[in-house]
Amino acid sequence: MGKVQDLREKILAAPDSPGVYLMRDSAGEVLYVGKANSLKKRLFSYLANNLDAKTSALISKTAGLEFKLSANEAMALLLEAGLIHELKPRYNISLKDDKSFPLVKISNEEFPAISITRRKNGAAGRYLGPYTNAKLLKNALKIIRHSFGYRSCRRLPKQSCIYYRINLCPAPCIGGISAKEYKALIDKIIFVLEGRTDLLIRKLNKSMQDKSRAHDFEAAARRRDQIIVLSEMSASPGRFTRQGELEDLKNRLGLENLPERIEGFDISNISGKQAVGSMVSFQNGIADKNNYRRFRIKGFSGINDYKMLAEVVTRRYSRLAREKAALPDLLLIDGGRGHLLAASSELRKLNLTIPLVSIAKEKENIYSSTKSGVLVFPKDTPAINLIRRIRDEAHRFALSYHRILRKKEIFKKC
Repeated sequence: MGKVQDLREKILAAPDSPGVYLMRDSAGEVLYVGKANSLKKRLFSYLANNLDAKTSALISKTAGLEFKLSANEAMALLLEAGLIHELKPRYNISLKDDKSFPLVKISNEEFPAISITRRKNGAAGRYLGPYTNAKLLKNALKIIRHSFGYRSCRRLPKQSCIYYRINLCPAPCIGGISAKEYKALIDKIIFVLEGRTDLLIRKLNKSMQDKSRAHDFEAAARRRDQIIVLSEMSASPGRFTRQGELEDLKNRLGLENLPERIEGFDISNISGKQAVGSMVSFQNGIADKNNYRRFRIKGFSGINDYKMLAEVVTRRYSRLAREKAALPDLLLIDGGRGHLLAASSELRKLNLTIPLVSIAKEKENIYSSTKSGVLVFPKDTPAINLIRRIRDEAHRFALSYHRILRKKEIFKKC
C-alpha cells in the first residue's frame, strides 16, 4: 500500500504542462516513455480502477517517475520518440514494432529533402522515428522549419519557390547555400528530431561564443536566435536556463533584486566620424527589440568614447526621469572601468541609482558598480554567457546603425 501511495503522490505532484514522462522500476530501469499535453492529467489516468492488464502490470512495477517538459505536445512527440529509440523500454513494444507509424525521411542527396512517410520501401535515405502521431509530427516540422529552413520538394527545381521567399528554405536550387552549410543545417534538424535539443543548444552556445570572439557578430546573433527558439521548443532547459543566468548574475554582482530588465550600451565610430550609440533591452534574458534605441552623437566631435557614452546615458535616463518611467534593473556597458565610471557619473548627476556592470573587450574583465576591483567570472558560467549575449547584441546593433549613416553619407556625395 505504501508503494501505491508513493506513486500517487508523485503523480499528484506532476506539472500541468506538456512534456514526456518516464516510468522506472525499483532498479531505475525505464519501463515506459509517454508524452502528454498535460503530464498531470495523463498520469492521473493511471490511478483509475478499470485499467487493462498490460497497464496494471506497468503500474505495479513502477517505482519512480521522471518528467521532461516541452513547449507543446508536438515537441514532446519528438522527445518521446528519441527516448524510446535510445532506451528501448519494454512497455513501448507497439511503437518499436508497428510499421504503420509515421517516419521522417531525409533523402540521400547532396541537398537532402525532408518529408513524412509511413514506409521505407527500400528507398535510399535516412529515416527517423517512428512517431506516434502524424498530425503532431507535421506541427513539429513546421516549428523546426521556421528556425532551420530546409528543402521539401521531391526534385530540386531550377528556380526558387515560395518557401525561399518566406524564409522556410535556403534555396539550394539557386545556390543560396553551400552543400557544407546545408549538411550542417540538416545535422541540427536531426538533433531536434531525435529529441536532443539540450545537446544542440550546448553546441550552438559554444559556436556562438567562438563567433563572438572572432568578432563575427552577425553569425553569433544567428546562433543566439536559434538557441532561444530551441529553448522555447524544449521548455527545459530554456526558460530555466535563462532564470539560472539571471540568478547567477544577481549572486555574482551582489544585487538586491533579480536583474529582469537589463539595458546594454555600445559606442561605434570610425576615426571619430559618424559616431553613434546603441541601447539594447533584455527582458528576463530575452532580447526585447521593441525597446531598442539608437543615438547619433550630437554634443561632441572627435574620439572620446567616455564622453560619447556619457551623452548617450544622459539622454536615455534624463528622459526616463522626466517621464517618470520604469528604470531597468541593471545597465551593461561594453568597455572597461573607465566606461563604467563615466556612465556612473552621469547617473549620479541625474540622482538615479541603477547598478552597472561593464565587460572589457580583450580579456573580458568584469567591473561592477556594486563591487570593487576586477571581478573574476569562471569561464562559461551562466552569468558571463548572459553578459556576452547582451554585449554582442549591443555591438551588432551599433554597427548596423553606423552602416546606415555611412551609406546615407555616400549617397549625399553622389
